[in-house]
Amino acid sequence: MKAYIQVKQLGKRKCSIEKMPVDFPVAPASVQELIEAVVSWQVSEYNERLLQSEMLKYLTREEMEDKAAAGKVDFGANYNGKPAAEAEAIINALQSYEDGIFRIFLNDAELGELSSPIQLKEESTLTFIRLAMLSGGLW
Repeated sequence: MKAYIQVKQLGKRKCSIEKMPVDFPVAPASVQELIEAVVSWQVSEYNERLLQSEMLKYLTREEMEDKAAAGKVDFGANYNGKPAAEAEAIINALQSYEDGIFRIFLNDAELGELSSPIQLKEESTLTFIRLAMLSGGLW
């Protein structure tokens, strides 16, 4: 099943959201299954990028302008070099969702609790929004 994921962090300067296609071998039936599937996919992608060491990485002018608009120009390299642990990442993501660190929308409807059923359809759009934590006093 092909769907699209877009990610937005509130408070970031760059407001454009790019859709990333994702293929789910089996459609997730609940919010928890959705989070687990997305985290597994992202951990796999991350670990693959670690294995593909590029000797010479360069940025095009367009990439530099996009990164400058976002507030950080980098090569996207992970200089730490440690592979991600899938089980830990899933536990962290599920706890973060329960703690309200991020919200998920399926098309235009916000998803509920982890056990809530979802109806993911072909070409659906999932939006992950990372909420900004406030520090200090009320204002």
